[in-house]
Amino acid sequence: MAVIPASAPGVQARAAGPDPSARARRRRSLVGLGYALPTALVVVLLFALPLVLSVWMSLNDWPLIGERSFNAPENYTAIGDNELFLSSIWFTVKYTVVVTVLYFVTALGLALLVQQSRPLVGFFRTAFFLPAVVGLASASLLFYALYNNDFGPVDDVLRAVGLASGDVDFLGQPDNAFASTVVMVTWRFAGFNMLILLTGLQAISPDVYEAARMDGANWWQTLRSITLPLLRPTIALMLILSVTGSLLAFEPFYVLTAGGPSNSTVTMVMAMFREAFTLFDLGAAAALALVLLVVLVLLNVLQFLLVKKGDD
Repeated sequence: MAVIPASAPGVQARAAGPDPSARARRRRSLVGLGYALPTALVVVLLFALPLVLSVWMSLNDWPLIGERSFNAPENYTAIGDNELFLSSIWFTVKYTVVVTVLYFVTALGLALLVQQSRPLVGFFRTAFFLPAVVGLASASLLFYALYNNDFGPVDDVLRAVGLASGDVDFLGQPDNAFASTVVMVTWRFAGFNMLILLTGLQAISPDVYEAARMDGANWWQTLRSITLPLLRPTIALMLILSVTGSLLAFEPFYVLTAGGPSNSTVTMVMAMFREAFTLFDLGAAAALALVLLVVLVLLNVLQFLLVKKGDD
C-alpha cells in the first residue's frame, strides 16, 4: 500500500482547515443577501403577491360582497362585449398621443430656455418645476375651480380679452372637457419632463456646440444634428414615463369630468374602476387590469428595443 507523505499538497490543505478566501466569499454573499432581503420582501409583498391574487381573481366570479366561484375564462371573453372599455381604449390612446407630443414640445422648449447659466435662470427653473410638486388630485381640484363658470377666473379672463362671449362650458362638452384636461396635465407635468431633458442637455459637452458654431451651423442645424441625436436616451426615458403615465390616467378625468359628458372621457383605468366599485365585479376588473398590464409591458419592451436599435 502506498503511503502519502504528510508534506503532500492535499494533506497540507486539509490540515490548514477551510480556505480563508472561500469563507470570505461566503461572508460577502451573506452580506449581499442581507442587503437585498428588504427589497426582495417589498417586491414580493407589494408586487408579486398582489399580481398572483389578481390573476386568481380574474379567473373567478368575485363580487365585492358575496361568495366567489371559478368561471375562467369568462371574465376575459366578456371584455369583447364591454362597450365602455372598448371605447375607452380609443380615447386613452388619443389622449396618450396628444399629451406625449405636448409634453415633449413644451418640456424641450422650457429646457432649452433655461439651459444656459444667466441671471434669474435658477428662479425660472424652479418656477417651471413647481407644478410638479402639486399632487395630481390637488391640481385637478385647482383647475376644476378655475374652470367653474360661477366663480372661476378663466371664464372672465377669456371674455375680457375677447376670446369668448358668454359662459364657456369647459367641462360640459366632450371636446372642451378633453382640451381642458389636457391643459391641466400639461401644466402639471411639463416641468417634470423639463427637468429630465435639462439633465440630458447639461450632459452634452459645450465643446460640441463650439465646434458646430465654428463650422457655421445655425440654431436649427445645431438642434437637429447635435442636440436631438445626443438627447435620444433621455428623450426615450421621458417618452416611456409619459406613455405609461398617460395610459394609466385616472385622477384628472375622475375629478374634472367623472368620465362625462356621456362617457366621452372614460379612460381604461376608469372603466376598470367602474367594474370594481360601481358594478362590484372584482373578477372582471382584475381581468381588465391584467390586460392593461400586458399591454404596458409589451409597449415598454418595444420602446426599449427601438431605443437600443437607434443606439446601435
